[in-house]
Amino acid sequence: MSASRVSNVSFHVSNLLDKMTSSDKDFRFMATNDLMLELQKDSTKLDEDSERKVVTMVLRLLEDKNGEVQNLAVRCLAPLVSKVKEPQVETMVDTLCSNMTSDKEPLRDISSMGLKAVIAELPLSSLGSSLTVGVCKKITSQLMAALENQEDVSVQLEALDILSDMLGRLSGALVSFHSSLLSSLLLQLTSPRMAVRKRSILALGHLVPCCSPALFAQLTEHLMTELAKDPPTSMTRTYIQCLATVSRQGGHHVGEHLEKLIPMVVSFICVEDDELIEFCLQAFEAFIRRCPMEMSPHIPTVTRLCLKFMTFDPNYNYDEEEEEEEEDSMDVEDGLEEDEAYSDDDDMSWKVRRSSIKCLEALMDARRDLLLSFYSSICPALLARFKEREDNVRADVFAAFSTLLRQTRAASNRGGLGAASEPAASREEEEEEPGVVPLIVKALHRQLKEKSIKHRHGCFTLLTDLSHTAPGALEPHIPALIPGIIFSLTDRSTSSTMRIDALSFFHVLLLSHPPQVFQPHMRVLLPPVVACVEDSFYKITSEALLVAQQLVRVMKAPAQSTTASGIDPVFPIILKRLKAADIDQEVKERAISCTGHLVCHLGDHLGVELVGVLAIFLERLRNEITRLTAVRTITLISASPLKIDLASILPETLSVLGSFLRKNQRALKLATLACLTALVQHHAAGIKPAALEPVLSELPALVDESDMHFNMLHVSISLLTSMSRACSSSVAKICSSVLPDVFRLVHSPLLQGGALAAILDFLQALVQSKTNNLGYSQLLKSLTDPFHTSQSSLLHKQSYQSVARCVAALASSCPSQTPATVAGLLQEVRGSSPESARVLALLCLGEVGRSGSLGASKDVQGVILEAISSSNEEVKTAASCALGSMAVGSLDDYLPFLLKEISSQPRRQYLLLHSLKEVISACAASSLSPHVESIWTLLLRYCECDEEGTRNLVAECLGKLTLVKAAQLLPRLRQQLTAGRSSPLTRSTVLTAVKFTIVDQPAAIDVLLLCSAGDFLKTLQDEDINVRRVSLVMFNSAVHNKPSLIRGLLATVLPHLYRETQIRKDLIREVEMGPFKHSVDEGLDLRKAAFEVMYSLLDGSLEGLDLLQFLDHVEEGLKDHYDIRMLTFLMLARLASLCPAAVLQRLDRLIEPLKATCTTKVKAGSVKQEFEKQEELRRSAMRAVAALLAVPGMERSPSLADFANQIRTNADMASIYQSVQGGEGPVESMDIS
Repeated sequence: MSASRVSNVSFHVSNLLDKMTSSDKDFRFMATNDLMLELQKDSTKLDEDSERKVVTMVLRLLEDKNGEVQNLAVRCLAPLVSKVKEPQVETMVDTLCSNMTSDKEPLRDISSMGLKAVIAELPLSSLGSSLTVGVCKKITSQLMAALENQEDVSVQLEALDILSDMLGRLSGALVSFHSSLLSSLLLQLTSPRMAVRKRSILALGHLVPCCSPALFAQLTEHLMTELAKDPPTSMTRTYIQCLATVSRQGGHHVGEHLEKLIPMVVSFICVEDDELIEFCLQAFEAFIRRCPMEMSPHIPTVTRLCLKFMTFDPNYNYDEEEEEEEEDSMDVEDGLEEDEAYSDDDDMSWKVRRSSIKCLEALMDARRDLLLSFYSSICPALLARFKEREDNVRADVFAAFSTLLRQTRAASNRGGLGAASEPAASREEEEEEPGVVPLIVKALHRQLKEKSIKHRHGCFTLLTDLSHTAPGALEPHIPALIPGIIFSLTDRSTSSTMRIDALSFFHVLLLSHPPQVFQPHMRVLLPPVVACVEDSFYKITSEALLVAQQLVRVMKAPAQSTTASGIDPVFPIILKRLKAADIDQEVKERAISCTGHLVCHLGDHLGVELVGVLAIFLERLRNEITRLTAVRTITLISASPLKIDLASILPETLSVLGSFLRKNQRALKLATLACLTALVQHHAAGIKPAALEPVLSELPALVDESDMHFNMLHVSISLLTSMSRACSSSVAKICSSVLPDVFRLVHSPLLQGGALAAILDFLQALVQSKTNNLGYSQLLKSLTDPFHTSQSSLLHKQSYQSVARCVAALASSCPSQTPATVAGLLQEVRGSSPESARVLALLCLGEVGRSGSLGASKDVQGVILEAISSSNEEVKTAASCALGSMAVGSLDDYLPFLLKEISSQPRRQYLLLHSLKEVISACAASSLSPHVESIWTLLLRYCECDEEGTRNLVAECLGKLTLVKAAQLLPRLRQQLTAGRSSPLTRSTVLTAVKFTIVDQPAAIDVLLLCSAGDFLKTLQDEDINVRRVSLVMFNSAVHNKPSLIRGLLATVLPHLYRETQIRKDLIREVEMGPFKHSVDEGLDLRKAAFEVMYSLLDGSLEGLDLLQFLDHVEEGLKDHYDIRMLTFLMLARLASLCPAAVLQRLDRLIEPLKATCTTKVKAGSVKQEFEKQEELRRSAMRAVAALLAVPGMERSPSLADFANQIRTNADMASIYQSVQGGEGPVESMDIS
């Protein structure tokens, strides 16, 4: 800033300061306000003299007689912190702190507000600001003195408030004061004033997350010592409440003290004091949430206590209410009214019940692995508490039960496993649900008619969770639930929110149950839903339209005989919403969708109204806001089984849809293509060739390989196929505009999956259309010509497979041409064609043979064997693939020949085994079964082959063959392991085979694997290092694909896994290479395999791990070899998001290897690869640091805060951090606040 600018600001500020001394309060007010505005400007800079004068004047105005001037002066303090130098900030702080102890109460209050404003503006201590550290020390020392010397309670309360603020935001700057702060705050816990004790507890809660483990141990020891003295009940309450707070805030420290704390808390929960019991239960909840695994030995005790106290209601007799319920439903309502009249303001027992229920909810949330025991112990107790009389407590009961249902849903979804592979416990969980559902409905259906909005909201939320967890389970209870739904929709006193809740639950109910269930109730269901569609509040209308859309499905269901009069109550109201232009966007879209479903399912009852409705759809199609919904609706109507007549809108609709294909909106283009396909497939007779012109002109741009991995290409080709089959007059136009692009796609290396399948259908449709210039031979020539040119070397391997499948598709469409095609392909293989043409011919023979079109031709077998013996590797590989494909198509003809060749041709064995693998993988189990024994015998013969590649192929074949007859073959694999004479090579081959039996989809073998997994994993203790490595690979496959197989074995298997993560010196040997010595670590691959298993365990088996023990091994991996460090950095980042509390407990130990990696430099003169490896290590480590910093609460660790400051101040590390963050903004923006 220029000197003149500073001078102008100083002059302006000087004038304002003069006005602030005026005796007129309005002058002082305006001048202070102008100063505040000036200070808030980023461009304002003060010279040293102005800084001093402004600070002095603002501090003086804090004592102004006018309250408004005082308030403005306080608002000036915050911007001043960033405008003045450190000495002036210290002056402000000194004055404010001294004012805090003034006899004048207004000055104390205004100074307290000022101090809080200054603290809020100080730079974060983690950013390395000396200002923050200095100012915090000044404030802390003076506040601690005020705490100890002041007898005025209001001063103590303000001091504790400010300390809490400072510890919560700037604890890193107060590390040197932590010990003295702890002593001072513990002293305040003995204050006779309850308010002082509570504020001290809050301050301690802010202190513990960033204090050292030793200090936390000192705090817990002090609390336990004081509690052991059997203090008065009021002090006991304070200490237990403090224990709960520090456990909640600094839970990562509390785990190691649980063994001493739990018995003490259990002893005090037996005291007859409601508030003390509440605090004890809150302490249990904090322990469970922060240290769920460490609490394992104490869970039975805590559960028993919670179940006891959740029914603690000494002033009310529930039995009387139950008798009334049995007599008459009206008596129930009277009883409830009596409840409300009874409510006693002095009765605090509800707090005990609420705390126990929240503790149980925490337990169910934190320990999903104990779900089965929750259903037997906690679930019945919660169901019994649905009758709870206090609104707040009953809401907590509903919330706790919803947590149980959500955990059940998560448990059934984990790992994507089928029922066959789930452990017995999981299956029993599912069996629990049907028995629980009637009890839930029995307890809730009456409450759905209660006057209390809160109760009904809880009921609907819980029932919605139940419908999601067990779809269809409420089917027998629909008659009991419908009156409650109708009551909430029709009751005049019901709020809008309640009606939305009822509609939302009804919608979920309709989606998760068959339509027939609701048909008997349609007379009572329709009127309230229709009334909601007419409601003036758009959110109710929107939800009601969703429900009406599903009710249309009910009206159309087979058992329902719908007549024109049946839809009379619904159609006019929905049509009114469809026509309205001045309604909410969401209502517009749902009205279109609802009307579309009505036309699709009941359009034959609309008569003359149908044309008008279709015209509105066309209008909405032209509207930019509603066009996407309109496209989807027209798609639905087009495919209607009622064959709705669209002639009135078809030409214009096609024109508009063609224009949509030009829009740069992916969702719209995909929906448009689907709509066009439906129209062409179902309404081709009404489409004139000219109407398709706008569409055909836009399609070439969509047939593009850049969209290969998305759905657009697939849908575009499917549309072309439909047009080729349904609109034969358009085929010539299709060919001239699109066919060159299709052939370009076929030769693309990216073509696969759905897009390839769509092209196969398209080519078959073309050849079947018998259009001129599109015959079999022309298409075949266009496909294969590029492989006969000099440019064939540029074609990717994938394009060979794609063209081969296209040729086979054409051959299957023209069986009469197949013999000539096969003869031509055989001639290509035999002849002197280019290598690319021979490879393609072999692959084409294989694909044609896959359909069974070749038969048992000796000629073909001879050509294939000759090709397998070729000196050209590409030709040999293609011949191997071709033989396997032919055998799939004609098993009896080719499999015996293949097995014979494997036995008699050792030199061709590897390629022939590839062919056999294709046969086993692609053949149906029923057709392969007769040949299983002969294949199995052959494969076992080669288990000990010296060539590792051959052994791996044999293992894959064995594994996939086992899937065919699992009950017979899996025990044989297990027997091969236990046979005393089996060699290490056989054991490793068998374990690799087992790996291939573990597929990611549910399979019949899963139950057998569950019983055998323990036997296979015993090989982790094998004496051969290679067998142990293969066993770990198999273990990793199980963890990744079928976690349920190993969940029950983790306790016995993990010690062996962790043992393999250790560096073993006996496996490290030195190799002399000329004048140099080089270390070879033969255990490296074994350790890598072990750490890979650990990484996989984080996905589906986290609950079975002792996280602290797991982190100990991660910590060791952070110091290991390059490959292992890269993996453990990833693990650490994942752990930070999955279980931050456990990582926080080990954070100080984990930071050191991260810091070492980031600061290590490669020796000068090292090779380029060393520099690159170190750079990649640093980047991976920095990603782990970024993941740690992103977790709330991590920044309060002093070690992490120091490292973050080191990164910020080091240009090299700062640039790496910024790059791994995506280069967003300057590194100063690193938020660790």
